[in-house]
Amino acid sequence: MSRRLQHPDRRPAVIAGASSGIGAATAVALARAGHPVALGARRTQLCDDVARAIRDAGGEAVAHPLDVADSESVAKFASAVGADLGDIEVVVSNAGLSRPNRVHTSTVEELLAHVEVNLLGPQRLIEAFAPGLVARGRGDLVFISSDVVETVRPLTGAYNATKAGLEGLVHTMQRELEGTGVRASLVRPGPTLTEMGTDWPEDQTTDLINEWVKWGLARHGRFLPADAIASAVTTIVSAPRGTHITLMEVQPEAPKDAKDLP
Repeated sequence: MSRRLQHPDRRPAVIAGASSGIGAATAVALARAGHPVALGARRTQLCDDVARAIRDAGGEAVAHPLDVADSESVAKFASAVGADLGDIEVVVSNAGLSRPNRVHTSTVEELLAHVEVNLLGPQRLIEAFAPGLVARGRGDLVFISSDVVETVRPLTGAYNATKAGLEGLVHTMQRELEGTGVRASLVRPGPTLTEMGTDWPEDQTTDLINEWVKWGLARHGRFLPADAIASAVTTIVSAPRGTHITLMEVQPEAPKDAKDLP
């Protein structure tokens, strides 16, 4: 397929981990904001369904298989979306893995699985897309982190460690990219309603919630909708040139009264 001529205002976006939750909501939000979007995840049928809904609503969307833990998969995805949409202007790294564990009973293999997705996955996306952004002198890289970087949550040690590593990587890149026209940004969600954790054994989920309560990490029962994080991403990439939103933390608002609890 021949590469299309690209108007400066045309800003194609790729979203990794776009099959559901934050990633799917972000794809919809960016499409509504006028971005052609490319959705990628291992669950390709779900990405196809979201892309179809975006097109039905008048947007421009494509979907391709993507496993951020596989360098070859990332390279093939980057090539496919470039052929479909032209030069990519926005990259949203959202794919994530979280499994309940206690650090002292976990294995190296369990930690490595988190590293492959939560830390090396973003690095693979950086390798695939960032050099092109720098060469063109414009673009946004947005990484979905977590508030566990600020306050760790028990029983998710591997997740906590890899999200902290991700923020170290991005903060370093922010300094390295200064003056290139490319902005690297972090979104740090608080508790959010997604599919993450829904496949955990019930007893482990109960233990985790009890630990949250024990350490004062569950002050109220509200969770963010995925749309809230999608809105944060859209705000970041829509910021006018000369503005760089480096970090945005989003937390669920507490209910005014106990009767307002869900």
